[in-house]
Amino acid sequence: MLRSSYASLQALLYIALLLFAAGCGEDPRFSAKTQYLGGAYGNAPAGPAHDTVSYWDGDSTNGKPSITISLREQRAYFYKSGVLVGVSQLSTGREGLNTPYGHFSIIQKDVNHVSSLFGDYVDSAGNVVVPNVDVTKDPKPPGARFRGTPMPYFMRIVSGTGLHAGYLPGYPASHGCIRMPEFMAENFFKSVSLGTPVTITN
Repeated sequence: MLRSSYASLQALLYIALLLFAAGCGEDPRFSAKTQYLGGAYGNAPAGPAHDTVSYWDGDSTNGKPSITISLREQRAYFYKSGVLVGVSQLSTGREGLNTPYGHFSIIQKDVNHVSSLFGDYVDSAGNVVVPNVDVTKDPKPPGARFRGTPMPYFMRIVSGTGLHAGYLPGYPASHGCIRMPEFMAENFFKSVSLGTPVTITN
């Protein structure tokens, strides 16, 4: 009887260990299956968490637009005359390349913006030679050229920082920009104008 109980207890412990190992998994920031250090738009691996946050309900609402971004929540809130009409999931700047916080405004809109700093080195046929480079730090291989990362629906707020469509892995992962799902970036883009206020909080 005692031996039978001991065997049952061992089996339960083994099952619990298997479930624990399956639940923990590998930290995606350090997995080769993700692009934690880049996450280029349009060339991202499968696997980010399903977006249950983002929605847009601003097409039938008029009023002066404004945007509030919470870095802690990784969310953007879009208002028209103080009425909340949209919420977007985000991926902002990772540690060391933090998104600035404070009061800003939209100073440039570019629907087909391409980064002049971040992207890939490619060969003459367009094949990637070195991915996820920073042209200010990464030397260009002989015969290669720089191809900037696409940043569709770009809304600049200060120097090299803006809101745009991009890959969202579920945590801050950008070079400082504010990445959004494409449908949200498109809605924000069509609803703002130069001078639209943007407040970024911790």
